Amino acid sequence: MIELIHDYWLYFLVGQYPNGPLGGLTLTILLSSAALVLAMPLGLLLGVARVSPWRAVRWPTAVLVQIVRAVPLLLVVFWAYFFLPAVTGVKTGQATTMLMTLVLFDAVYLAEIVAAGIRSLPKGQLEGARSLGLSYGQALRLVILPQALRHVLPSLVSQLVATIKATSLGYIIGLSEVSFIATQVNTLVFTRAVEVYIVLALTYFMLCFGLSRLAFLLERRMNRRPVSAFATKVTP
Repeated sequence: MIELIHDYWLYFLVGQYPNGPLGGLTLTILLSSAALVLAMPLGLLLGVARVSPWRAVRWPTAVLVQIVRAVPLLLVVFWAYFFLPAVTGVKTGQATTMLMTLVLFDAVYLAEIVAAGIRSLPKGQLEGARSLGLSYGQALRLVILPQALRHVLPSLVSQLVATIKATSLGYIIGLSEVSFIATQVNTLVFTRAVEVYIVLALTYFMLCFGLSRLAFLLERRMNRRPVSAFATKVTP
């Protein structure tokens, strides 16, 4: 295995770059990081919309969430890469297609997690904040969301880890992420498939475990600090 890593570590790390497109582990990290950064604010907005007191906001969001959750991610990747260009005439690249798909899926699942966190809080939290003169938006931002996000942090981390693993679906449209590169390496060294896929499994493990540990340290740090002065004041 050491010999395999020694021979192909650069190809596994960046793919054909700089003589070709960027790929490998670097592309997987960049793709999952961009998806997480873009999906978090969108998921937060959708989550707040899911518990909005206004039906005109709540119902369309619920329809979007239910539709996306009912469709497999694999199928959406196919639609985005093959079907949409045939209809719109606009063809997106492999990395762009995968990024848009991941952002949509992550935002929807994060929205459900955020909404669940808000619903888990006592109604008195929002009413107490409003009684102090805060607007609905201020009450959400200063009182509700800090507590809700703290409650659902483990679920958020699970979704973020799932995003890293979901990048491997880019394989089906020829995106040269780390799984695609591992398969190509396996083709080059046909008799050492076990070693190749052990390296691939360890790579995903290190990425996901590292993110989990980072979230654990963040959770410990957050637990040492008060949620907010407003939240303390309005707690029944």
